[in-house]
Amino acid sequence: MQFKYVSLAALAATASAQSMMMNLTATLANNTNLSSLTTYLAVLPSSILTMLETENNVTLLAPSNAAFAAFLNSSAGAAISLNNTAAIEAVLLYHVLNGTYDSSAIMATPSFIPTMLNNTAYSNVTGGQRVEAELIGSSVTFLSGLLANSTVTQANINFTGGVIHIIDAVLTPPQNISATAQAAGLTSAVGALTNTSLAGPVDDTSNLTVFIPSNAAFQAIGSALSNVTAAELTSILEYHVVNSTGSAGAIGYSTNLMNGTKLTAMNGDTLTITISNGTIFVNSAKVVTPNVLVANGVMHVIDAVLNPSNTTATANPTAATTAVAFAGASSVSTAPFTSGVMAPTSTIGGGTVAGAIGGGTVGGATATSAGMATSTSKKAAGVPMRTGAVGAAALFAAGAGYMNV
Repeated sequence: MQFKYVSLAALAATASAQSMMMNLTATLANNTNLSSLTTYLAVLPSSILTMLETENNVTLLAPSNAAFAAFLNSSAGAAISLNNTAAIEAVLLYHVLNGTYDSSAIMATPSFIPTMLNNTAYSNVTGGQRVEAELIGSSVTFLSGLLANSTVTQANINFTGGVIHIIDAVLTPPQNISATAQAAGLTSAVGALTNTSLAGPVDDTSNLTVFIPSNAAFQAIGSALSNVTAAELTSILEYHVVNSTGSAGAIGYSTNLMNGTKLTAMNGDTLTITISNGTIFVNSAKVVTPNVLVANGVMHVIDAVLNPSNTTATANPTAATTAVAFAGASSVSTAPFTSGVMAPTSTIGGGTVAGAIGGGTVGGATATSAGMATSTSKKAAGVPMRTGAVGAAALFAAGAGYMNV
């Protein structure tokens, strides 16, 4: 029958195409734009190379020679040591996605794809540290730690185990929450966590979703915080932290947040997610910068401090500014808890940190018509986007110390 001949011919063509594919090593060696990546792969233990060669159904995000050169030529890049194989292994495994993702599979709605970075010295996320994949305009883009942006410059290079996309910047493995918040200029939150001894538990617990108020949010209720006890401050901070494993069953990346979702915070009280006209709210606070990946989950920056004594505070999407959740509180001239906290020395996600994310003016969130949240671009207009150069170089040089885990 004719259709049998067609099917057999198609199968034969597919088998022939597969037999002509090269393995990972040969594919990389055959692309002169990836010679730097080949050099770093060569210093890994043979067991890692064997695993990469034999692994099926993976996507490799391959930094170009120019991407490696950019961070090698940076001030921090000079500290790279090829002898630091553990750190090199962590960074390179963060570039290997579990699953084969052709460029056409990346949509405007972000997806959070697990990678092969499972080493608990660098990641504390069940199933592998995530990278955010998103179609921004016509560009396939991957966002990593510190909102570092890597864009695909050559897509869909097939090899026997999956597909390779060449990217223009080295991915940055996410840091812990304290280090990320400090880099983002969220110095009130960092100081408050330190003052209550919550920094360790928040940094070390796996699979967390954390809603971090901006400095402006803390400043807006400064009068209520001036005489707060350590126990009261601890309860306030715990109300911003969700253990995703025990609460929602999944880390609260924006795409996992649905309108009406109820989350149980670390202090046992309930948080309510509202999505209205494309904006995400937690109780009455608005998410101003979503999906900041951290070593043990995800962080969302919000424009108001949540009040565990006011769990019924609800979103008011039509309000020009978010009302504070602490009755009678007034603003103060200086952001609370910032004494002794280091100011950031770099940028995150394209913004000048202290004035952008720390001040609550960068980013946003949108939702689909079904009420599922997704993120918009997290760039600050007019400020260069941070790449993975500084973060990756620091990790190469310092190993686990970079991750602060």
